[in-house]
Amino acid sequence: MKTHPTKADVVLDAFGLICPMPIAKTCQAIKEMEVGQVLEVIADDEGIVDDMPNWCNTTGNEFLGVTEEDGEFHAWVRKRVDEKDTCRRPPCN
Repeated sequence: MKTHPTKADVVLDAFGLICPMPIAKTCQAIKEMEVGQVLEVIADDEGIVDDMPNWCNTTGNEFLGVTEEDGEFHAWVRKRVDEKDTCRRPPCN
């Protein structure tokens, strides 16, 4: 597996979950993190390639990238939003 240059503070296992659950779980995890921390999401749903940067654009969090190898996706997000409950739209609400 290719590694990302940014070390994750929290790793979220979303393997086996299909859309919209990887993003919903990401939203829940980000709410519990401190601003500046990095979340790594591991998933096998290829929708994460498009969904994660789109979610970051709508929530103000920073999309750091995604890698894929043999159907396993790793996406990285840096928390940039101060509020604990900023994501109020589906699937996060």
